[in-house]
Amino acid sequence: MSDTEFMSTDASEELSQQAQVVPDKEEIVQELIDEDGDLVEETTQITRKTVKRSMKITETSSTTKTTTISTPAKLYGKDLSEYDEVDVDALLAQLSPEEINILAKEVDPDDSFLPPNERCSYECEKEPTGPLDRKKLIEHINKQALETPDLPENEPYVKGTVRGKKWLPPARSEKDKEVEEGIAIDMGEEYEQALTSATQEEIIDLAAILGFHSMMNQDQYHASLLNKGQPIGLGWDGITKSQQQKVYPMDPPNNTDIEDSIKRVKDDDPKLIELNFNNIKNISDEKLIQLFDALPDNEHLEVLSLTNVGLTDKTALLLAQAIEKSKTLRVLNVETNFISPPTIVALVRSLLKARTVEEFRASNQRSSVLGNKIEMEITELVEKNSSLLRLGLHLEFNDARHRVAAHLQRNIDRIRKDLELRLQFRFFNNLHRKSAKIQ
Repeated sequence: MSDTEFMSTDASEELSQQAQVVPDKEEIVQELIDEDGDLVEETTQITRKTVKRSMKITETSSTTKTTTISTPAKLYGKDLSEYDEVDVDALLAQLSPEEINILAKEVDPDDSFLPPNERCSYECEKEPTGPLDRKKLIEHINKQALETPDLPENEPYVKGTVRGKKWLPPARSEKDKEVEEGIAIDMGEEYEQALTSATQEEIIDLAAILGFHSMMNQDQYHASLLNKGQPIGLGWDGITKSQQQKVYPMDPPNNTDIEDSIKRVKDDDPKLIELNFNNIKNISDEKLIQLFDALPDNEHLEVLSLTNVGLTDKTALLLAQAIEKSKTLRVLNVETNFISPPTIVALVRSLLKARTVEEFRASNQRSSVLGNKIEMEITELVEKNSSLLRLGLHLEFNDARHRVAAHLQRNIDRIRKDLELRLQFRFFNNLHRKSAKIQ
């Protein structure tokens, strides 16, 4: 339903007979609501015509009023607002079970908490044959796929019959043929005779020397560079074959007697210089505590390896206390255990008091990343240590890595210079004694 009213006014003033008309239109749209609550669109069009040179001005204005009534949405001939007061539970109570099943098949509830069998409209009327057996189900599906015949072809395949349009390569121009023609090079009788009488392996060697590595495979190229001789039978179309992987024997198990080794450490056995408990996973904490309690009184043990023995923070802290009192320990390896970053810092701090440990390894722990704070603490402790020569730790930050590497190199250089001075002193001392005896 729409009502349109037109109102127009014309005003003109003529000052000359000759004129040039330049139209100018302007449209204004406003949305209003009338007394009945209907949406009304009011459009105002103003057209101005300006006459140049003749000083004739004509002004025309028109107003268009449009009233639009939107029709409300309806369902089964009724407005949607009328269904707000309907009792849905009462309607469902009036339906029979068959009608409820039909209604359930047409409705797909958008509820992820419902199981799929309740959301799906498909219902299998067959009785269950038993619990789900995935292997038998896959075998049944494969069997059905093999027994189901293929769809018949409309036109059976006939060997040698070409169907449709056969592809033909485009005709080549004369310029392309001339470019592909070989270029004749006169190399002289000596080179021509040498190349004619050369074998294929010698030609491949020559190509490798000249750098034509794309003309041969990897084995031929490296054989030419290393002067090993070309593999026989490969030729220009040879294919590099993979080499069989070398099988290395498994490392024998560590059969070190734990109790006997701990007893020898307690007794300070002079023959026990190196103790290796690597990969022995059944060492109890009590045994490790006994070992660490005996380390301070031992004066002969120099190398202690505790890789992959299940070392924890509790026992590692006892090891740090034992290192502080150790007098002869030079190498300590505690890799592949369950030591936390703060405990690693405690171990590195204990090396400052010992001043005998030259090599310390503690990588591959439970926490693969130490963190910036821990790495900076380790770096500061290492820079204070003048006896440490090797450190086995994975440092992530470049600053820590460079500072640790530079300090360890300075320690190595200082020890090397001290050793050279000692050797020179001994040499000149012995030379002086010999000269004194001769005199």
